[in-house]
Amino acid sequence: MFRTFNVGKWKRKWLQALVMGRTFALLSIGTAMFFIVLGLGGMAENKLNSSPLSSMKGVAAQLSTRFFVDMMALEMPSLPQGEGEATLTRNQVAQFLVRLATNVNPLDPKTLLAGEVPGINRDAAIPLRLSIGNQTGIEPQDYSTSLDKGGNAQGEHGGEPPQDVTHGEVIDDNDNGTEKPPKSTDPPTKSGTDKGDSPTQTEGDSKLRKVVFIYHSHNRESFNPLLKKESSNPNDPKKNITLVGKRLQEQLEKRGIGASHSNKDYSSSVEGYNWNMSYKYSKQTVKQAMSANQELQFFFDIHRDSNRRKESTVTINGKDYARVYFIIGHLNPNWKKNEQFANEIHERLEKNYPGISRGIFGKTALQGNGEYNQSLSPNSVVIEVGGVDNTMEELYRTADILADYIADIVQKKKDAKPVNKPIPNPTNGKDVGKTVMGKTQSKSVGTKG
Repeated sequence: MFRTFNVGKWKRKWLQALVMGRTFALLSIGTAMFFIVLGLGGMAENKLNSSPLSSMKGVAAQLSTRFFVDMMALEMPSLPQGEGEATLTRNQVAQFLVRLATNVNPLDPKTLLAGEVPGINRDAAIPLRLSIGNQTGIEPQDYSTSLDKGGNAQGEHGGEPPQDVTHGEVIDDNDNGTEKPPKSTDPPTKSGTDKGDSPTQTEGDSKLRKVVFIYHSHNRESFNPLLKKESSNPNDPKKNITLVGKRLQEQLEKRGIGASHSNKDYSSSVEGYNWNMSYKYSKQTVKQAMSANQELQFFFDIHRDSNRRKESTVTINGKDYARVYFIIGHLNPNWKKNEQFANEIHERLEKNYPGISRGIFGKTALQGNGEYNQSLSPNSVVIEVGGVDNTMEELYRTADILADYIADIVQKKKDAKPVNKPIPNPTNGKDVGKTVMGKTQSKSVGTKG
């Protein structure tokens, strides 16, 4: 008996099997290619991107120390939770999850459009370490000065610029607010012959070796209460952020830390001044200071933030303080060392004055200069003190606290200890011996002819 076969039927089944096999093969190859490309992309990101924002959009980097400890305590009962109100509240968790899932900050409506409108979020700083007082990641606000027809930045008030660089306490003839810093009894004397480029120093500074240098890339940034006016971007050639830098310098010296302060006004001293080149000008100031004094190790570029009073002020034990931001430039290949230095100050503020620090934020060339002269030293950081509405009393309180913790950090740095020993006072213009790093050197202290 013979059985007949339906050749057409078997042919159709065979073709279906071939189609399914081809589809399976294409899916397999496509999946393999997808993971290969994904892996290569991850490797490229690790090689090319110095920013901490990776596949989790910087969530781990954005956690404050307190928030992180409370998270760990959920799984580790022996780990003590932070004191005070817990950070793992419903609101905090909800904001955290929304930001993780959508990259949208519920408290910042601008972020709703940032992903769709090109350039709207290009100025967003990268939160590296948030604080108890800023767990939603409110960023520092930056404004440039107004430009005249020639492209030169202009302050909103006239007047002569302040002196260039001072060492030790300096004279202040301005109305600085209700709380005034101590004044020097010795007039400053200039060294060098060039105009505005050589440092100016006060007599009697030699008691402390200078290891800290304070300067201002945007020296005309000012404050509404100080100028007695209302502006979103107050600027002035005299009454400005340099007063805060001077206060910090004086308080450091009171604590035994030698500090130099530059309040150079680049707008009036640099020919063809361009505000966008501010960090180029200040970099020359820092290099000149380092060349003149090789013992300088710590560098602080003091700025004013442009946030209004609600965000720039905190009340602790009945007193108002100006809040601070720490800014790190990611174009510096060694930015992590600078961030570590900034974190030493940040953590001390968090522990003893929670709420004063607004956290540490990183910036690339898209958000500003991107380097901020920080490649010159691992102990260099930008500190934005207060906002446009803070009073000098509030700013000085914060400067005094910063001086406490900076002095503590400097004293604990091993390489800073030898330079904090007092130098014997010179007598009659004779040569005196000076001990540096265990070696005796001879230094002339007579008056230059």
